[in-house]
Amino acid sequence: MGHREQLLAAARKLLEDKGYAHITTRDLVAASATNLASIGYHFGSKAGLLNEALGLVFEEWTDQLAKVALAEPEATPIARAHLTWAAVLRSLADNRVLVLSFAEALAQADRDPALKAQLADLQDRTRSRIAAIVAPAFGGDATAADPRCRAVASFVLAVCDGFALQWMLDPDRTPKAEDLLQGLVELRARSEL
Repeated sequence: MGHREQLLAAARKLLEDKGYAHITTRDLVAASATNLASIGYHFGSKAGLLNEALGLVFEEWTDQLAKVALAEPEATPIARAHLTWAAVLRSLADNRVLVLSFAEALAQADRDPALKAQLADLQDRTRSRIAAIVAPAFGGDATAADPRCRAVASFVLAVCDGFALQWMLDPDRTPKAEDLLQGLVELRARSEL
């Protein structure tokens, strides 16, 4: 394992242990058994390293959620969205520190153009992944680049992010996955009457 991989592994562990805002370059060097110059060489800055590690973690989480969305080949697009949102709610406790780290990074993004660009790219990659899952529901030759697919993907992402924010503030009053699914099923049934 080279310095780049060592630094990413250390950053990921420190994000889980300390949160984004409390990690120092000394922490990263000590945890990775590398040196300060390696951070600059591979990532440009401490923020660049932390943002890449955070992006990798969220891409893994997106992969897990995509598996949930695609697990039932015959599920309708709405059913897939419901299952994904329920999976987000179920996984928030396991990803608590990472969700908090992302919120800490967002709070700093407006003052750091490079950080803002990295986080915007992460959001766009996530949106593209979701759009690729949504595209077949439109039929024909719809692709992940279709504006309709990207808009629906943005909506799905907004719901997931909204649940995460609600949960960070008050986990006990954030809906449980089962309550969400039951409520959505009942609303759909009532709209069909």
